[in-house]
Amino acid sequence: MKKTQRTSLLVIAALAFAGVVGPAAAQKTTITWLVSSSPADLPAAEGIVADFQAANPGIKVDLETRPSGSEGDNIIKTRLATKTMADVFTYNSGSLFRALNPGRNLVDLTGEPWMAGINDYFKQAVGFNGRVYGAPYGTSMAGGIFYNRKIYEKLGLKVPKTWGEFMANNDKIKKAGLIPVIQTYADPWTSQVLVLSDFYNLQAQVPTFAADYTAGKAKYAKTPAALSGFEKLQKVREAGYVNPDFASAKFADGLRMLAEGKGAHYPMLTTAINALKNNQSAQLGDIGFFAQPGDDAANNGLTVWMPVGMYIAASSSNIPAAKRLVAFIASAKGCESRDRVVGATGPYLVKECTLPKDVPPVVADLLPYFDKGGKMALALEFVSPIKGPALQQFTVEVGSGIRPAAEGAALYDEDVRKQAQQLGLPGW
Repeated sequence: MKKTQRTSLLVIAALAFAGVVGPAAAQKTTITWLVSSSPADLPAAEGIVADFQAANPGIKVDLETRPSGSEGDNIIKTRLATKTMADVFTYNSGSLFRALNPGRNLVDLTGEPWMAGINDYFKQAVGFNGRVYGAPYGTSMAGGIFYNRKIYEKLGLKVPKTWGEFMANNDKIKKAGLIPVIQTYADPWTSQVLVLSDFYNLQAQVPTFAADYTAGKAKYAKTPAALSGFEKLQKVREAGYVNPDFASAKFADGLRMLAEGKGAHYPMLTTAINALKNNQSAQLGDIGFFAQPGDDAANNGLTVWMPVGMYIAASSSNIPAAKRLVAFIASAKGCESRDRVVGATGPYLVKECTLPKDVPPVVADLLPYFDKGGKMALALEFVSPIKGPALQQFTVEVGSGIRPAAEGAALYDEDVRKQAQQLGLPGW
């Protein structure tokens, strides 16, 4: 070998060792992450990626986006079926997750060291055939009643533990010239909350309902405790407790009425905290939350929704690096990264994550239900694969007085039957 060639090779070797050139220094593992393009999800993902890459300089994360709703669902299913899915993706937990055929399409994360620190409720929501496939991306949420704390203070009202107490409060609020219960059917999904949030009360009375419902043995119209959610929707309207413009009001209108003190109660999911922070931040401290009351004050509890999950596609060619990203998200640092962008909107499902001390009252009101001794139940969609797609149509009709509660529940049972048959569930 010529002297000049040998010298050149020695120089290159020295530079490579120093980290200036060479494959080890120049190349990074690149993984892709498919995330919803919603205003909350994408900025949070960008913040997490920046912090993760700083802590893991050998891994680069490219973000891909998808729309939300049914269009986004179709993209997820198509890409999994064609094995073109991103390395990592976020998607629903619960019944929609199970429809992805996790055992074939997702990486089993059961044995990962960080899994010991994940809340058992969430594991149930991303579990399939005894294995666990996801990490929580975000905080938990609940369904119940947002309320205006100033109205309660002014009228001397106490947070109700039973439906009777809730209706008595509504009567006093109406006599004070205010709207007792805000409804916003121009955004029809909001009409479902009084039915869906009643599941804790339903399960307390009929512990086997979810299993019987999935097996085709239990029906909403024929189970009094299940029918009760539809009846509550009917009762608040018949009592004259809803806003006159319920048919044309939208979700944003409902939050504004609540924050401005024009209405006292708004049945809603606690994900609405983000919208309140963005649009009614000055009144955020005036808004509280309580679980949807049932009939037994001693057994007052909360219906809880799990956050979306973070999953790894089985088709990924970068599984070790993808696991590093998922582990980061399931850590205190991952929670902190998300908090800096969107804030904490509910209790964490990662044990090492802690909530900031200055959380809004709505979040603080959730904590007693999650603490040891608190009472809560996963929403039905997390313990059964069935949730009929037309529920919001029937709840709008019942809440508007177009049809009675029993008829709306019966129509929903038929909607559920069609879905169960499409899923090929036994007993249908």
